Amino acid sequence: MAHAETAGGRGASGGHEPTNEGKTTMEQLTGLDATFLYLETPSLHMHVSMAAMFDPSTVPGGYSFDKLRDLVSSRLELAPIFRRRLVEVPFRLGHPYWVDDPTFDIEYHIRRGAVPSPGGVEELAQFVGDVCSRQLDRSKPLWEMYIVEGLRGGQIAVVTKIHHCTIDGVSGAELLSQLFDLEPEPPARPAPDAPVSVDEHLPSDLQLMAQSVGTRLTRPLGMTQLAWRTGWALLDVRRVRARGPGRAALPLTTPRTSLNAAITPHRRVAFSSISLEDAKRIKRACDTTLNDVVLAVCTGALRRYLLDGDELPDGPLVATVPVSTAPTDANRRGANKVSAMFVALPCHIADPVERLHSIREDTKGAKEEHNALGADVLLNWAEHATPNVFSAAARAYTRLKLADHHRPIHSLVISNVPGPDFPLYLAGAEMVAGFPLGPVMDGAGLNITVMSYRGVLNWGLMACAETVPRLADLALYVPDAIDELASAAKLAPARPVGVAPGRPRPRQTVESAHRSPQPTR
Repeated sequence: MAHAETAGGRGASGGHEPTNEGKTTMEQLTGLDATFLYLETPSLHMHVSMAAMFDPSTVPGGYSFDKLRDLVSSRLELAPIFRRRLVEVPFRLGHPYWVDDPTFDIEYHIRRGAVPSPGGVEELAQFVGDVCSRQLDRSKPLWEMYIVEGLRGGQIAVVTKIHHCTIDGVSGAELLSQLFDLEPEPPARPAPDAPVSVDEHLPSDLQLMAQSVGTRLTRPLGMTQLAWRTGWALLDVRRVRARGPGRAALPLTTPRTSLNAAITPHRRVAFSSISLEDAKRIKRACDTTLNDVVLAVCTGALRRYLLDGDELPDGPLVATVPVSTAPTDANRRGANKVSAMFVALPCHIADPVERLHSIREDTKGAKEEHNALGADVLLNWAEHATPNVFSAAARAYTRLKLADHHRPIHSLVISNVPGPDFPLYLAGAEMVAGFPLGPVMDGAGLNITVMSYRGVLNWGLMACAETVPRLADLALYVPDAIDELASAAKLAPARPVGVAPGRPRPRQTVESAHRSPQPTR
C-alpha cells in the first residue's frame, strides 16, 4: 500500500455487484479476507479507519447533519458492500460468507458526535482513539461512520471504521471516494440500472455446509501444488539474497523496545503532516524513491522517540510494509490483494542522509526478494487457513501474552497510500485533510499510515495506549525529522504545513535535543 510499492491498479469493489435481476448473491470470503477475522481477539481489533476534516462553509444552502447523512445513505446503492453482513458456516467447516443484511438500518451505522472545547486536532484524536478502541459488531455490516461536530473554526470531521476483511488500504480509499464529489454542487449521479433488492432470508445451515464441503474436497491437491511452487520460489529468493549487497530484513531479527509488548484493547491516536514537495525535493537530491523518504522520516522520528526513552538499540528496527499486489489471476475474488515486505529502519545511525541511503539499499533488496517470492504466495496460502485452528491460536497467543516471551516478529507496521492531488467534497463540504489509520498487532503496538492529499503527506498514528503512551510526542517529531533530513541533504528548510497539532518550542534538530547523542554504529 505504497506510492513506490503498488504493483498494479484494480477496481474498488472487493465484493459482489448487483446481478441483472437486481438481487445480490452470497459470496464466500477469500482466505486472506477471512484471515483478518481469525486474527481478531478481544484486544486486537482488525478494522481500518479514516479521520477526514471538512470545511462546511462550501456547502450550498448551509451544512446540516441530516443533509450529510441523507447523501451518504443515497449512495449506498453504488457500494453494496455497505449493506452486507457475515454468516458463519456451521462448525466452521469453511470461511464465512457475505450476505445482504435483511435488517439493515442506516441509523445504526451513521452516528452523530462532537468533540469538547477547544475542538482542536488533539480533541479529535482522542475521539478517534475512543472509537477505535471498540470492535465492530459482527451481527451487522462491518462499518461505522461518525459525523463529528464542534471542531475549531466551525469545521466538521467524518470518522469511518471498516473491518479489514472488507477492504485493504487502497480499495478503502477507492471505496470511500464513491461518496465524494469533485465540486461542491456536482451534477446528479445516474441511478443504478437495477436497484438492489435484498433477500429477506439468510442462507440455511445446510446450504452453507454443502458449499463449504465442496470447496474442502479440492484442498489437498491445491496444497500439494502450492507447496511445490512455494519451494521453487524460496530457492529464487535465496539466489537473490546471495548475489546482492541489499537484502530484505528478516522477521524475528528486530531488537526489543517498548513498542514490542502484548497489547490491550485501548487505542491512542495522533496526527501529523508534512509537505509532499519537501519529500520530493529530498528524493531528487538523494536519488531515492518517495517511499524511501517516508521510511527515513519515520526512522528519524522513531530515533528521537527511542532516545527520549533511553532505549535506542544497537541495530535497526524492522518494519512490516504492506504491498498492494496485482495477482497473476486477474479474476481473483476478495477485498484484500495485499502482500508485505520487511524493511530495516536504521534508527541506530546518527546521520540522516546515511540512514536514507541505507533504507534505499534495503528496500531495493526487499523488493527484489518480494518479486522473487511472488505476489500470490501469501494470497494462495491464506486460502488454506483452517478457521477453528487459526482463531484458537490467535486467542491463545493474546490470552497468554506470548508476545512478551519471544523475540519480536517486527517492530511496527508502516503503510503509504497514494491519495488525490485535487480537492474532494462531501455533500458540498470541502475536505481539508484525511488521516488514515491501520490496526496494531500483538507484539508491535504501533501502526503508521501515510496518505497524500493536495500536496500534503498526512500521517495517522495508531497505537496501543499502554504500549506507546507518548504517541503525541512521536507525531510531533515527524516534522522535525523531515527538517533534519532536508538540512543534512543541504536543502532549504522544510515548510510547515497541515492541520496537525504542534506546541511552541525552539526549532532544533533531532540530535540537538539530546546532550549525548548516540554515535553511528
